[in-house]
Amino acid sequence: MALLRALIVILCVTTAVFFLIRIVPGDPAKMILGEYATDESIAALRHTLGLDLSLWEQFVRFVRTLFTQGDTGHSIVSDVSVRQLISDRAPVTLLLIAMAAVLAVFVSLILAVAAATNKDKLIDHLIRIFPAITLGMPVFWVGLLLILLFGVRLHWFPVGGVREGWAGMLYSLTLPAITVAFSQIPTLVRSLRAQMLEVLESDFVVTLRAAAIPRRVILFKHVLRNSALPTLMLLGVNLSYMIGGTLVVEQVFGIKGIGSLLFTSISSRDFPVIQGIALYCAVAVVVIGLLVEIFAWWLDPRTKEKR
Repeated sequence: MALLRALIVILCVTTAVFFLIRIVPGDPAKMILGEYATDESIAALRHTLGLDLSLWEQFVRFVRTLFTQGDTGHSIVSDVSVRQLISDRAPVTLLLIAMAAVLAVFVSLILAVAAATNKDKLIDHLIRIFPAITLGMPVFWVGLLLILLFGVRLHWFPVGGVREGWAGMLYSLTLPAITVAFSQIPTLVRSLRAQMLEVLESDFVVTLRAAAIPRRVILFKHVLRNSALPTLMLLGVNLSYMIGGTLVVEQVFGIKGIGSLLFTSISSRDFPVIQGIALYCAVAVVVIGLLVEIFAWWLDPRTKEKR
């Protein structure tokens, strides 16, 4: 059932993107040939690209290409396979998302544990204020502030681009990863703290304390495991938003990943590339959702019985 829902979501996203991008004003043929192109040359290029066909005919061709070649076609601008363009840019974007996700989970875990185990103390109040302040900050604005502070003023990190080699890549993506993680940490901290407080006050935790079980064992083996499920589901949703946020952050930091490819393709009305990126992002979101469900079943088998 979950797999069927995933396929329906991917199909709906792909179809919506196909039709919506064609509503946006602008003719790709005119953009490629320039403002001084003749009507005859524009018409010839539109015929070559298949843009003179009806929307239904273009959609049928698109679906046929998708199912027969596993691709959305070739770029209108560069005449390169969309799959090749995305595969060239994907490693940087995937690494950035992975770094941001790990950082968000690690920081959220530390802050939530510190807040829940020090309820109504100073550290708890300070951590609770953090989400209230940061939730309204746009991710691109946070990125610009971090660039000004750690890149321009302190010279700790590069202000843009990605260096060669894995070490250079990790170093260059550290500041963008912090930017992306910064937008996800507040909601994760708030959710995990609330769940931990609820579990800490439950009867079985009182029993464990009465049995003189070490506090560290109770906290990390029992409390965190029973508190993690709602936050895990929230993390799955946040990862979907994180993909979109990463595409914006790449523009801020001048990273040549999927984000820069998407913005370039939108500006040039490169339909196949836009459709390909939307399709791969939809697949990524669906896969993340399935993985979260599987992990949730592992944490709490009762969730499987409810489905």
